[in-house]
Amino acid sequence: MSSSAETPSNRPLRVAIVGAGPAGVYAADILTKSNEVKDGDFEVSIDLFEAYPAPYGLIRYGVAPDHPRIKGIVNALHKVLDRGDIRFLGNVSYGRDLTLHDFRALYDAVIFATGAIRDADLDIPGVELEGSFGGADFVSWYDGHPDVPRDWPLEAKEIAVIGNGNVALDVARMLVKHADELLVTEIPDNVYRALRDSPVTDVHVFGRRGPAQVRFTPLELRELSHANDVDIVLYPEDFEFDDASDEAIRTNNQIKTMVNTLGNWLVEEHTEAEQPSSRRLHLHFLHNPVEILGENKDDAAHPGRVSGIRFERTELDGTGNAKGAGQFVDYPVQAVYRAIGYHGSPLEELEYDARRGVIPNEGGRVLDAEGNPVPGIYATGWIKRGPVGLIGHTKGDALETIGFLLEDRLTLPPARNPDPQAIIELLEQRGVEYTTWEGWNRLDAHELALGATWSAARGADGGVDGVVRERIKVVPREEMIRISRE
Repeated sequence: MSSSAETPSNRPLRVAIVGAGPAGVYAADILTKSNEVKDGDFEVSIDLFEAYPAPYGLIRYGVAPDHPRIKGIVNALHKVLDRGDIRFLGNVSYGRDLTLHDFRALYDAVIFATGAIRDADLDIPGVELEGSFGGADFVSWYDGHPDVPRDWPLEAKEIAVIGNGNVALDVARMLVKHADELLVTEIPDNVYRALRDSPVTDVHVFGRRGPAQVRFTPLELRELSHANDVDIVLYPEDFEFDDASDEAIRTNNQIKTMVNTLGNWLVEEHTEAEQPSSRRLHLHFLHNPVEILGENKDDAAHPGRVSGIRFERTELDGTGNAKGAGQFVDYPVQAVYRAIGYHGSPLEELEYDARRGVIPNEGGRVLDAEGNPVPGIYATGWIKRGPVGLIGHTKGDALETIGFLLEDRLTLPPARNPDPQAIIELLEQRGVEYTTWEGWNRLDAHELALGATWSAARGADGGVDGVVRERIKVVPREEMIRISRE
């Protein structure tokens, strides 16, 4: 590699962003469109790194495929990366292929936008039983994540989903929805076949607080009612409202909309079609999980299978929080999905807040063990603030982080070798099969062609006659890399 003594003041500022999901792409876009860059105060050269061969992060591997808004978000991210002023380098893992030392040698600043991909812990007895699953793992499976097994044990007729957020509703909807309805999405074939053969009849979603404290959105709620041959079941005893609930309903239109929707479903439940549906989605409130029940327990090596779940009924305390009511109830289920939130993972050579699952930072400036900003190192998105809020909220995160980077730009530790070709030489020297934006366009076209071929065959091999599939997602990492690099 060649070396350079240039400083960021007389050459483009070299910035690496680790993570090509919405948070990383928004950060890159905001930086390129900043007034300082537009006014010609300085130039910027951005490389966007992604651990997977394809871009889009959470949008590709963390959101249910039947979300109507996905396509719009993907289109917006595509437009940013397709401009050509941000270089995409996929299939490159921080900590495996590149170290912090590598980044600091080749870039003036590094922004970590690695998100949060593992399940938050649920510390109750029985969580280790066979048939107890993390919701995030299930999401990764049905979204065709390249690093998870292709098979999923869909053997239960009755299933419990713990959580009252958007992920819990996604998990429940994917479990209870008839697979043929998902053929119009980019669902991988192995996922379609497994869901098609699922024996499920009842999915129960449990929340610890009341209907006015749910964490999902009206859009998520409405999507539940769009599933064919699925009845939504609610329970009058779960509809409890305290002073805080009444205030929330009065002052928050979103909460008012959701409570009204749930109330209408409760009233309409017994006046619908005489012919019951083949599947039911039960929404329970005021239930706090205390134990996952099992059978055939032998020892630690053979913990047994899920046979049920026990809850303590709760009651609202006047502030919108819930307290135990001392009444316990068991539900017979053969599988339990924990969807109580995501948790960020530690990153090598950076401090980590294990309780919150974030990189310690102040407004996006990453901090060291003593609480001092680490020059040139930043964070944005869920690894910065925790896995809360909608995808759009990451724009505000990125704006704050980029604001501080711009503030610091004249005092950043300069890269020893800022030549844009240096990172390519390093990756090739280490044998990293990196992918590019041009490679993604090839993979994108391939997935669209798979959908067109399937549709032309009109659902051969057990599919549904006449269904038009826009695309079919490629799952194996090796195949994604081969198509992208050919």
